[in-house]
Amino acid sequence: MQLFESITSLTEGGDALRRRACGVIEVVDGRFCRVRLRPFPKIVSLPEILLLGRWSHRQRSGDRCLLYYNQPRRHGNFLVMKYVVSTRGTQLATIHRALDVLDEIARLKGSDAILTDVSNWRISRRALARRGYEPHSPSRWHRHYIRRFYGKYPSPRVADW
Repeated sequence: MQLFESITSLTEGGDALRRRACGVIEVVDGRFCRVRLRPFPKIVSLPEILLLGRWSHRQRSGDRCLLYYNQPRRHGNFLVMKYVVSTRGTQLATIHRALDVLDEIARLKGSDAILTDVSNWRISRRALARRGYEPHSPSRWHRHYIRRFYGKYPSPRVADW
């Protein structure tokens, strides 16, 4: 087994996606490019978000979105949307495509739900609700959201992955 592996077709790479717990979904110009499978989950730090996040977003142009996800060892029936990185010119369609790919990975793995902690206050509760996310585990300092499947997955939105 390779430590790092790229999947360019979700149908052909389904076995690897089911087997591996961590990855990065890459979408460019509204089109799925690949899933880079990783041996370990993305570690997110507050300095990275506050200092590098805004700088990186301003410096990089184009229409590109990277979505980091992982499957926790102790909760194998869940996926966690860990971190999303976008460039300055990222269109909403590109972000939606990355979320569609995450939904498809959840379907391939048979996940019960996708969990996330939304730290960006510009992402509204209403926008999350449109994608099927609802508030979960209320907290003063975190905005936890969950998208439940429990065997009822959305139909794949695109057949060309």
